Amino acid sequence: MARITLKGNPVNTSGNLPATGATAPALSLVQLDLAEATLATYAGKTRVLNIFPSIDTPTCATSVRSFNEKAGSKAGVVVLNISADLPFALKRFCGAEGIAGAVTLSAFRSSFADDYGVKITDGPLKGLCARAVVVVDSEGKVKYSELVPEIAQEPNYAAALKAAGV
Repeated sequence: MARITLKGNPVNTSGNLPATGATAPALSLVQLDLAEATLATYAGKTRVLNIFPSIDTPTCATSVRSFNEKAGSKAGVVVLNISADLPFALKRFCGAEGIAGAVTLSAFRSSFADDYGVKITDGPLKGLCARAVVVVDSEGKVKYSELVPEIAQEPNYAAALKAAGV
């Protein structure tokens, strides 16, 4: 279990992020068309997992826009924007924002949040994902992981993108 904050108030998560150098845990997430996606869906690419509570909050929306702008069109890299939001909300946001190249995935019917240790276990956002970034290389190894200490804070884009080779 890790401890983070939401506007300064302590909040706990279900575990810890996968460690740098470890093999990334398997994942199964829901695409916008309701089909399943796994890490193997994006095999051969470096995968930047941009994990956040909800697309309908300002910081989460900013992280999706920022990662899309900085890495969305880089060869050999794919940014996977992951939250517990329903695919319909993710699709609505990307359509309204004109974000065509982003890969948005929902954890709503999976064990992803527990498997990656990011499920918020108490507080007003209980059940949602904490803000985190995990970079997984083309071989499935974790190259970078960051659990953002304050949910309202943006992740360290520069460090994550450097680990991704961007």
